[in-house]
This record gives sequence, structure tokens and C-alpha cells, in this order.
Amino acid sequence: MKATSKAQQRAAGAALSAKRGETRVGDLQGAARDMYDSMTEAELEEMAGTDRSDLPERRDDA
Repeated sequence: MKATSKAQQRAAGAALSAKRGETRVGDLQGAARDMYDSMTEAELEEMAGTDRSDLPERRDDA
């Protein structure tokens, strides 16, 4: 699954870093913590690896 915003891509990167043991899980907040708990390393890699050039900063859910 590809990231739909830059914020989502960054959160996936933070969760991936914790999943690999590079950062502490306790430092994760919000969406990054939820992603860490619910996604596999492969899923996080795919989402964090999304090209950011065409993504909005945040997704507009309205």
C-alpha cells in the first residue's frame, strides 16, 4: 500500500525505524505507534518508500 500523504509517509518511516530497532518504540506517537502495532516490516517499507514528490502534506478527508 502506498502512502497517501507526506505525513503518512513520515509516520511509516518512524514506525519502520522502531520495528528495525533503530529507535525506541516508546518514542512513537499517534499514527506511527498504530502502524508499528498493526503493520509488518514489509508493509512499512512499501509505505515509507513512497515517492513524496506528488503527495500532499496532509490528506483532506472532507
